Amino acid sequence: MAAEESRYLLGYPASDAYQRVQNKKLYLATFAAVLGPLSFGFVLGYSSPVIPELREINDPTLRLDSSQASWFGSVVTLGAAAGGILGGYLVDRVGRKLSLMLCSIPYVSGYVVIISAQNVWMLYFGRILTGLASGITSLVVPVYISEISHTKVRGMLGSCVQLMVVTGILGAYIAGITLKWHWLAVLCSFPPCIMLLLMSFMPETPRFLLNQNKHAEAIASLQFLRGPYMDHEWECRQIKANVEEEGLNLYEFKNPSIYRPLLIGMALMFLQQVTGINAVMFYAEIIFEDANFKDSRMASVVVGAVQVCFTAVAALIIDKTGRKVLLYMSGIIMAVSTALFGLYFKMVLPHGNNSSNANLCFTLNSVSPGTENNLSWLAVVSLGLFVAGFAVGWGPVPWLVMSEIFPLKARGISSGACVLTNWVMAFLVTKEFHDLIALISYGTFWLFSAFCCLSVIFTAFYVPETKGQTLEQIEAHFRRS
Repeated sequence: MAAEESRYLLGYPASDAYQRVQNKKLYLATFAAVLGPLSFGFVLGYSSPVIPELREINDPTLRLDSSQASWFGSVVTLGAAAGGILGGYLVDRVGRKLSLMLCSIPYVSGYVVIISAQNVWMLYFGRILTGLASGITSLVVPVYISEISHTKVRGMLGSCVQLMVVTGILGAYIAGITLKWHWLAVLCSFPPCIMLLLMSFMPETPRFLLNQNKHAEAIASLQFLRGPYMDHEWECRQIKANVEEEGLNLYEFKNPSIYRPLLIGMALMFLQQVTGINAVMFYAEIIFEDANFKDSRMASVVVGAVQVCFTAVAALIIDKTGRKVLLYMSGIIMAVSTALFGLYFKMVLPHGNNSSNANLCFTLNSVSPGTENNLSWLAVVSLGLFVAGFAVGWGPVPWLVMSEIFPLKARGISSGACVLTNWVMAFLVTKEFHDLIALISYGTFWLFSAFCCLSVIFTAFYVPETKGQTLEQIEAHFRRS
């Protein structure tokens, strides 16, 4: 063992140190953590099957009109933005594990409020609570997984966050076909309860424990996560070398090793949303209807299944291909598909640029007879390309990179800023999409295509490749820069 340790200390690749690692309990801890993103996915998917039911419900105090239905779907993003701020505080104050366990409270409370709702405002409040939990989850889980993982599997396990989100969305779509809105809320409350139970048996991350000067607890955590055959003291020394015990103050944001990764992370979250994912998904139902998919709920299931499949592909290959390759490929595919969307709308919407009615772009009644059916294949192909492209790169990778690039002492506040950026942009894109369509019609999708091209350029010049590097090596890279 002494000979092996000397090899690692003399500068051999960090991945060599993990030849003896046992991953079973690491995978168990990851599974417990990603029940949070699964819960988050159920929150996002819940509104799709429920809104049509609530718009037709007999109870006038709960019946939603068009405006209320829009708020019921989008108010989650406001709760999630607040959750990002709260999560940034919690993750550094009480730790990664406890923050994740605390998420189960607003998750379950939100569904209880929805189930017992007596008016529309209670429905909103329940959605805000589940959104708050989603915001905390979207921050804490990537940090937790990145800090318990080693370099050989960190990309794959980090990508499981987005995989479980889209799995939750798909699960809500499928369950919504048969379950009423009350019972669907009951089903959605199960994953956070199971997460709370399992996480109580999982360890805190070694990096957080060492930052709290809890060396013995960090060793115990590594023994659980790596198995008995690793040199846990060696890994502790590698982590400890980069752990800075003093707190973070605002003056330190002048340091490039702090502000550069923060700006990269926020830009990734901004670009993820302005590439148009929420807008395109919003229109998916109409596209399938035009292509003679009469059951819009089943169309949502098809879209969700495509997301799950390609996110799983990304998780399997990301540690071999690297992060930047997937971002390049994803950005190019999305740029092409959104450009095709714009072409489709230009051909099927006569006088689209002169339209004063935004609803024209969501109904094809004014199209020349047969035009939309002849071109519906173009819309469906564009939709499939876009969803697949997003799922393989710009869906999972920004969350993974966010969890890798921040220095330990700035991880909480920097991650919070990124999550806030993501959810605020998600809200703005979702709410302003109608107005943008009314203003520039099919040009909206060409604008999204331009942002997709910008995302490729940004990746080329500013996003670091983190494949095969420890978190400490990534931090050292920004310090050297």
